[in-house]
Amino acid sequence: MRVVNEFVREEIRVSIFSWNNKYIVKFELGPMEQTFKLNETDILEEQDLENFFAGDFFEKVKVRFEEMGKSLRDQLENL
Repeated sequence: MRVVNEFVREEIRVSIFSWNNKYIVKFELGPMEQTFKLNETDILEEQDLENFFAGDFFEKVKVRFEEMGKSLRDQLENL
C-alpha cells in the first residue's frame, strides 16, 4: 500500500492510499472513521482527488461525522 498524501483539514485527518488499483480515501475524526474506495481508472490524475477534500463532498463528510458522534454518544449513555 502506497501513501499518496496525508494532511489535516478542519480537524479531520485525511489519508490517501493507493492499493490494488484503487485509491483509498480515509477521513478520521476522534474515534470515528469514514473510508471511500475509488477505482484508479475513475481518477485521471492524483490531483483530481482534491475534489474530495473541498466543497459539497467534504461538507457531507463533516455532517456524517456529526451524526456518527451523536449515535456513539447516545449508545454510550445507554450502556
